[in-house]
Amino acid sequence: MLKLGELKAGDFIKVNDDGVEREGAVVEISHEEHQALVDNGVQEFWYSPEDMFPIPVDEHQLLKLGFQKQDLNGEGTKYMKGAFRIVTPIIGDFSNIEMWYREDRRHFSHPIGVHQLQNLHLQMTKVPLEKPA
Repeated sequence: MLKLGELKAGDFIKVNDDGVEREGAVVEISHEEHQALVDNGVQEFWYSPEDMFPIPVDEHQLLKLGFQKQDLNGEGTKYMKGAFRIVTPIIGDFSNIEMWYREDRRHFSHPIGVHQLQNLHLQMTKVPLEKPA
């Protein structure tokens, strides 16, 4: 379950669409109705927080977002998009990541969702993190 306050238009999340899990993009948020309009790849539909879930950040998701991968000689992996960097000290373990953009460095010792990464990227770079066309 996601909190509406965490979401922004353009965020990528998972939705439970009548028992089928789909990835989608937030189109609009209605705080009055306590729902988010999500394009689930089939249609746009309003979902309640209990039907929305984070997509865990992993290598597959980062590559879909246009990051380039660099192996750190067995001491982790670096993912780069422009001047924005993410490092996982243990290969394949996204429960402990460090990210930075210029002087702004942040460390997370717990898994984060793609929508959280998108919002952090926007805070740090002032540029939305979207999938390449």
